[in-house]
Amino acid sequence: MFQYAQSVLEALSQLDSHYEVTIAYSDTDWSAILARFGLTGVALKHARVGQRLADMVMVLRLSGALTRALGQMFNPLVRELLALRCDVWIFPAQESLSYQMPIRAIGTTHDLMHRYEAIFPEVSSKGRYGIREHRFRNIANWCAGVMVDSEVGRQHVVESYGVSEAKVYPLPYVAPSYLHDKRERADFDAHYHLPVKFLFYPAQFWPHKNHLRLVDAVHRVAERYPDIALVLSGGKHHQFDEIQRRVEDLGMQECIRFVGYVPDADLSGLYRRARALVMPTFFGPTNIPPLEAMTIGCPVLVSGIYGMPEQCGDAALYFDPNSVTEMVERIQQVWSDDALAAEMVRKGLELSLHNGQPQFNRKLAKIVDAIFELPEPISKP
Repeated sequence: MFQYAQSVLEALSQLDSHYEVTIAYSDTDWSAILARFGLTGVALKHARVGQRLADMVMVLRLSGALTRALGQMFNPLVRELLALRCDVWIFPAQESLSYQMPIRAIGTTHDLMHRYEAIFPEVSSKGRYGIREHRFRNIANWCAGVMVDSEVGRQHVVESYGVSEAKVYPLPYVAPSYLHDKRERADFDAHYHLPVKFLFYPAQFWPHKNHLRLVDAVHRVAERYPDIALVLSGGKHHQFDEIQRRVEDLGMQECIRFVGYVPDADLSGLYRRARALVMPTFFGPTNIPPLEAMTIGCPVLVSGIYGMPEQCGDAALYFDPNSVTEMVERIQQVWSDDALAAEMVRKGLELSLHNGQPQFNRKLAKIVDAIFELPEPISKP
């Protein structure tokens, strides 16, 4: 969501001059990011308490109409935003506030995996399913428009909440522009101690990221290719301890390395050195790491689920994330075949040229134009 928000900001900085853009933010770190795009922003005074109130209303599952009425009366953040007198607000981070504003708003739904992959506790346990369902149903029904990551994402929203396709706008992810900065920290190699040849998977250790099957697949590949290596980045939380135990139980400590959290500035260095990105996730519809890898010239192995073929086309090798055998086959292909790896790099770079920030900018501009043509105020659904 952070990367998507940056792409939205960059696109807004390129809007036609007949639009006046106002950026409102709560975290002071955004001021430096805005400056990078030549934008200025308004630091919100009531962001913390206002967002808490908005989330509380969401958890209580109040109706959209009641939520909007209460927001105007009691939420200081809603009043603060309305006082800026903007005609349309864009919320790139699927926030509860997006449907609680009594004004045209463009909300975002990055995924509905609580509906399509409810088996995973990170989206379904401890009341998460109900909260997510209430939030996304209201975004779909009460926002003037909904941005999604893909055509598959649009169909998910339409079939889940019965809204018109015309109201849902695919605005696919793009690789963040900072990846093209080739400057690296001076101690990069000394800091990471990377193998000469390795697979790379940047992901938090949530169950849906499917690390355990990937570890099993690498273990099987090692029987044929003993030089196989896998580098895993991500904070050591969630399922990390279980994954680390599996690596130790299989005696794969030399083949599989954990490098912890990797800052954005170091990601491109890892992609440049990797033989391939391997991403066995169960979640979609699409994901950002394959785009990052392709724009850097790193081959992509990814789950063939939901919108991933739409996102990566013929520039990736696909597998069933349930199948360790298919993972093994794809890994062995890219590990052993230099010509195949080079062809994947070529296709990935070519695809990146046609699916980058300039295309994102034009698509967002069209969405903004379409929303401005809608009547105000928005009638009740």
